[in-house]
Amino acid sequence: MVNAFSCMLKSKVTENVLVRNDAIEKLGRLLKREVDAVFGGSIAIRELDSGSDNATEIEINALNNAFYDVERFGISFVASPRHADVLLVTGAVTHNMAIAVKKTYEAMPSPKFVIAVGDDACDGGIFAGSYAVLGGAEKILPVDMKIPGNPPTPAQILEGLLALMRRAKEGKRK
Repeated sequence: MVNAFSCMLKSKVTENVLVRNDAIEKLGRLLKREVDAVFGGSIAIRELDSGSDNATEIEINALNNAFYDVERFGISFVASPRHADVLLVTGAVTHNMAIAVKKTYEAMPSPKFVIAVGDDACDGGIFAGSYAVLGGAEKILPVDMKIPGNPPTPAQILEGLLALMRRAKEGKRK
């Protein structure tokens, strides 16, 4: 007897990591060029979950897998905001996380850039107006870039980083 589960096992459920996506390669080379020009070779990113459902974090984590491998483009994720050039904020800012969000930002060295990643971080998303949240990241931080999506794809996150690098190179903040 064949059931739905056994049929699912026969279909491909992952991407072929042996074949690099040309669009990602092109985007990564552009991003690396801008990172070199603005930060002298590499940028350090601190990701901060201010009250998300973890969908955006899954896409951010994918940037470090073998398919995207963003470290080859000069992008690394750091555990401490004291080592970060860029703060990626995910999720609507909850009342309980507001102080931690501010302290994380304050611990970063200058110049510091903030990117709101995902609909919730951009404007509160589905949590907007809830008693438990303040709203998007810009309610308490100076946000330089917004990357909307529920969640945004890894490629969209890379495009947002590229746009931020270009703005930073031109000396423009938001």
